[in-house]
Amino acid sequence: MHIHPLITDSDSLLQLCERLAKSDFVAVDTEFMRENTYWPDLCLVQIGNLEEAAAIDPKADGIDLAPLLDLMVDNEDVLKVFHAGGQDLEIIYNLTGKTPHPLFDTQIAAMALGLGEQVGYSNLVESLIGKSLDKGARFTDWARRPLDKRQIDYAIGDVTHLAALFPKMLQRLRKTGRGDWLDQEMERLGDPSNYANDPAQAWKRVRVPSRKPEVLGRLKAAAAWREIEARSKNLPRGRIMKDETLADIASHPPSSQEALGSVRGLSASWRSNDIGARLMDALASAQPLPADEMPVREDRQPGLGKEGALVADLLKLLLKIRARESNVAARLIARTEELELLAAGRREGLQILEGWRFEEFGRDALDLVEGRLAFAIKNGKLAMTRTELEPQ
Repeated sequence: MHIHPLITDSDSLLQLCERLAKSDFVAVDTEFMRENTYWPDLCLVQIGNLEEAAAIDPKADGIDLAPLLDLMVDNEDVLKVFHAGGQDLEIIYNLTGKTPHPLFDTQIAAMALGLGEQVGYSNLVESLIGKSLDKGARFTDWARRPLDKRQIDYAIGDVTHLAALFPKMLQRLRKTGRGDWLDQEMERLGDPSNYANDPAQAWKRVRVPSRKPEVLGRLKAAAAWREIEARSKNLPRGRIMKDETLADIASHPPSSQEALGSVRGLSASWRSNDIGARLMDALASAQPLPADEMPVREDRQPGLGKEGALVADLLKLLLKIRARESNVAARLIARTEELELLAAGRREGLQILEGWRFEEFGRDALDLVEGRLAFAIKNGKLAMTRTELEPQ
């Protein structure tokens, strides 16, 4: 494989992208910093196929990333391969308003192959291609320039290994007949709505004990205000206001801007500064949350009680059995929260009752909950049996 020097000019990038556009697939990775900013600070892009690979410096003066971004989001002929690519997709979405398509994520594929729960990249590389990754540059400040050769080699290594890994995984997946599973999961991962970050929806990420419409209305208004402030200043949300403070203000709104100076988590300057004034304006405009926006009650064990908790335990046992039988990571099939909701009587909006998950596990899970399936011991082994009882 040919490894290019760090690409820092538009012409070299254009030529690389024109060649890669003829590939069946490209492996992609990014390096970024986000500790001190709202928007992830893209510092390096690595891309390659089986013939060549390169690192691209998006911070280089005058470099035009358009050919690279076009390859990512507008070229339907080239499969884009990532590992645990959620944050990479977020960055591309922020730059283009689109997500890469078609898409393949090796971490999700590894779970479908029964290789572990959210298997790490280094473990996956070592198990499938017998390579040990150099982890020496993991804690690099990728925003600093210049980057030295070891840092660049480390970054490019991620996509050279990924390019070698993908065909091996694809070969295994073809033998399992689980292509439809992966197609559904990749469409879910690549859904642009996952990365849109609408300020009007920001309140849903903040925990508040009250379900009063007035409190949730203030939370919605204050969370949207914080999102807009953080974006405009390119600061993390928590630097504007921590979640705990936001929830406290929604629950116990200050009577005046002067009172903001007494709120725990805010400095005394909020009594008179512009940001405090904007917060008060947001709170003043808040309306009670409409009934159709009220969150569904989803406690950890919503109304389960002792009997329901036992049903949830049976569902977890069934999940282990099905995961073992199909050699799939249980986490890919279902999460504990969904099992508990199913045991509590929930039927709507559960992934395990949709698509391949329903066929693989959800149908039996529903039958177990509704009395059409039972555990039995046959010849000393645990087995599932169909019952003749009608569901109660």
